[in-house]
Amino acid sequence: MEEDNTNKRGIRLEDLAALAQVSTATVSRALNDNPLVRDETKRRIWKLARQHQYPFRPQMPAILSGAAATIAIAIPAGNRADPFFMELIGGVGEAAREAECDLIISHVAPRNFDDLSELISSSRAEGVIFLGQSFLHERYNRLAAKENRFVVWGADLPGQRYCSVGSDNIRGGSRATAHLIRLGRKRIAFFGDTEAPEIMQRYSGYVQALEAAGLPVDPRLAAPVHFEVESAEDAVERLMAQDIEFDAIFGSSDLIALGAIRGLIRHGLNVPDDISVVGYDDVLLARYSHPALTTISQDMAKAGRLLVSKLMNSTGTKDIRSERLPTELIVRESCGA
Repeated sequence: MEEDNTNKRGIRLEDLAALAQVSTATVSRALNDNPLVRDETKRRIWKLARQHQYPFRPQMPAILSGAAATIAIAIPAGNRADPFFMELIGGVGEAAREAECDLIISHVAPRNFDDLSELISSSRAEGVIFLGQSFLHERYNRLAAKENRFVVWGADLPGQRYCSVGSDNIRGGSRATAHLIRLGRKRIAFFGDTEAPEIMQRYSGYVQALEAAGLPVDPRLAAPVHFEVESAEDAVERLMAQDIEFDAIFGSSDLIALGAIRGLIRHGLNVPDDISVVGYDDVLLARYSHPALTTISQDMAKAGRLLVSKLMNSTGTKDIRSERLPTELIVRESCGA
């Protein structure tokens, strides 16, 4: 099919070629994802085409292959080690398949606004799903001022100007802690990095449950733990070395909770007889660990469907509403009941 040289707004193929400092033939090939054009050149031309609103999408391979659209997934730095995100990708992938969309997993781990902006402007995907807020909340807000083709897996925060999908973290944190309190646990440690918005909300739920039960909130029991097994093991080591009394641990992710169990076992403690442990996410590994992990479950299939549907509707004129998923307490062996 021959490339149309002029679009509705007047930008021509020749104009793009002049801006990119390449031939019109190269621009045409790049817009059709021709393998004869280097990836670096393609990205540069795609970015220019997007900036100048050149309608190249009908010629992209995703359309020619029969897909309704192409969706990209990006995982911000710091989240890639957590198996939860691999399962969330599975939920998004299934939802994309049902919507007849192709899925691209980006190698880019965004760390700042420029990374976010570049990823969207240079990608041939119709939009991007970012799996995690991390420290990028204000950068997402800034991006939303000029771009609406993205959705974030994360918390709903004050002043938020972009669409996010995530679980009810405060409710989930409260349910996990309240369950431990019902089991008679009174010195419950919280493991997690509260600089991350979602984890801070889970910590808020933890505090609410303690206060509702009339239990003190001891700041020494709030351990800053990253999404790593070793970080959780080190946190157990620190509590033990400082002789800080605790009878339960609420891990803000399953990976953290499983790391905590490893640390406890290394100290000769029994889970759950000596220390009860509850996690958050209900990853597959939680069901087959020993002891099997009590946790807060999130519906990954529903999460995937919501992320995909909201992204596909994000080019409309109305703002897309953020949404919270309900959480469910899954009781297994690690808490004792």
